[in-house]
Amino acid sequence: MNKQALFCDGTGVYVIPPEPVENQKIILRFRTAKDDVQEVKVVTSEACFSMEKGQSSEVFDYYNTRIQIGNEPLKYHFEIRGNDGEVVYFNRYGVVKEPMKTYEFVLIPNFSTPEWAKGAVMYQIYTDRFYNGDPDNDVVTGEYYYLGARSEKVEDWNQKPAKAMAIREFYGGDLQGVLDKLDYLQELGVEVIYFNPLFVSPSNHKYDIQDYDYIDPHFGRIVKDGGEILPEGCADNSQATKYQVRSAGRANLEASNQFFAHVVEEIHRRGMKVILDGVFNHCGSFNKWMDREKIYLKEGTYEPGAYISADSPYRDFFKFYNEDPGAWPDNGNYDGWWGHETLPKLNYEESVKLENYILRIGKKWVSPPYNVDGWRLDVAADLGMSKEYNHDFWKRFRMAVKSANPQAIILAEHYGDPKEWLQGDEWDTVMNYDAFMEPLTWFLTGMEKHSDFSRPDLCDNADYFINSITHHMAAMPTPSLMTAMNELSNHDHSRFLTRTNHMVGRVDQLGHEAAEIYTNPAIMREAVVMQMTWVGAPTIYYGDEAGVYGFTDPDNRRTYPWGNEDKEMIAFHKEVIAIHKRYRAFRTGSLKMLTWEEGILAYARFNDRRQFVVIVNNRSEAATVRVPVWPAEIPMQGFMRRLIYTYDEGYTTEFEEYIIENGEIVLNMGKHSAIILKKREY
Repeated sequence: MNKQALFCDGTGVYVIPPEPVENQKIILRFRTAKDDVQEVKVVTSEACFSMEKGQSSEVFDYYNTRIQIGNEPLKYHFEIRGNDGEVVYFNRYGVVKEPMKTYEFVLIPNFSTPEWAKGAVMYQIYTDRFYNGDPDNDVVTGEYYYLGARSEKVEDWNQKPAKAMAIREFYGGDLQGVLDKLDYLQELGVEVIYFNPLFVSPSNHKYDIQDYDYIDPHFGRIVKDGGEILPEGCADNSQATKYQVRSAGRANLEASNQFFAHVVEEIHRRGMKVILDGVFNHCGSFNKWMDREKIYLKEGTYEPGAYISADSPYRDFFKFYNEDPGAWPDNGNYDGWWGHETLPKLNYEESVKLENYILRIGKKWVSPPYNVDGWRLDVAADLGMSKEYNHDFWKRFRMAVKSANPQAIILAEHYGDPKEWLQGDEWDTVMNYDAFMEPLTWFLTGMEKHSDFSRPDLCDNADYFINSITHHMAAMPTPSLMTAMNELSNHDHSRFLTRTNHMVGRVDQLGHEAAEIYTNPAIMREAVVMQMTWVGAPTIYYGDEAGVYGFTDPDNRRTYPWGNEDKEMIAFHKEVIAIHKRYRAFRTGSLKMLTWEEGILAYARFNDRRQFVVIVNNRSEAATVRVPVWPAEIPMQGFMRRLIYTYDEGYTTEFEEYIIENGEIVLNMGKHSAIILKKREY
């Protein structure tokens, strides 16, 4: 039996329709080599269905069967009997000798992910570091006190984040800056902007939210200013009257929301989408519900916070360990996420009011006048005090969001197996650490994603890459895979370009310069080729395309280097993004590994219209690579055209063709190179 010919996946060529509704009749298809097998069966937990040979080509036979899906997930695998009597099985891991429940195919009735998000090119913006379009809304030095020191305005845009507690250093990036740079993002090829949190908050990262109902005026509009900064040495934010006016004054909050609606409208006008960051597991100690800093008490138009008063309407939003009435005012004995008093954990189980409030927030921002296109959910698996409640909440959250905007994406931050949240009634998909960022980073650099340690044995280890990425991809339904956020870098990890230098450590140990020396842009380009041709939504962390370096935070949050960009890297990104966007096969097509060995990967992306082959040589020397392309449904004889080739010294898009003989191509690949090939169409 020709096992390399056996193939099926969850794409629309092999499952028709690929996202069925309950009680719908579907067609399942399976591919074998031509005249090579006696029988193909679909095996579910309840039945076994024989498949009939339908369409045939020069090389393949396609077997079909009709099944009516019910209202429960359909799990299945294939049983194939060869002409010689050999029996093998096929599941999401591929050809196996015995069935394995872990790797069953799964179809979840009524579960679909938005078409716009499948393979969408996303761009993550850490707003304070992107571009300062409105200096009038900048946080000023001494505006307030947070975590041991006063806020600080950084005057030099090109200064690198230096302090261990760099969360109170502000460079002035804002939404006006994003608006000013939309031409750049559009020319780059961006289809979706994912913002790190934008809501009112005292930090530059804003994962310590102060008010979920409003965009931070320091990112939006300050139409009413006034008050005083804190005197040097003062740590009492009840005296931070300038911050109180700016961050809690109704005029500034309403103006900022109106401006944000305008920004989203302009992004939409250009054909792009917007995803907001939802931090719902915890809030910040500055939050109006807690008001540890007495910001809202002094502003005078808000209900008392739970830190201040035992009679606060928000008291049950938090878990207080000391509930004696004498513990108030200033009751600091509450549950903080991972023990951080600045990150009070939200106590959903004991407050229906809190739950309803957050569900309203989830619905509010995807509704008019804001009309954002989805949520990225911070530490989503941590929300609540129990796993049972966590699942119940996300079910309700999904219903709330989708009722307001059925095409909104719900995308969760998650490490580890996300399967239990991807059953069609909670999250749509995840940030793809396990099934993309980590396996790719290990293979190309041998570095851990924080640059905290290295594993030289995993660099160039193709077997580990294949086993790891196949295992983790099998944990996600196909609609989730197609929309998974495939990043090389982000705000929580070292910049990928820095990982190419194999330097272990962080900025406080090694210094900023160590993040920049001995880096290898050729390896970065290999990674981008894979990112733009793999299954999922390729997501660029702002500045990666411009050659920004950085160890893990705070160093990964350097400013975008306007005027000092790596223009060749930007041009390269534009070319590869354009290829990704031009062909539907890169968004919703099949993926099949063709061959692999130490330092070398070759895989195909294809659908029933077009076929592509991607080859990566991560070795430090040139290699002759022989790739069987026929398993990608490419003819046994013919030509493949080069779309782009990146190598040690640069890249090229010049026309070149490669001969297919007996279903194979042979290429000479330079060191640290990657190529995208397309079957020539006649």
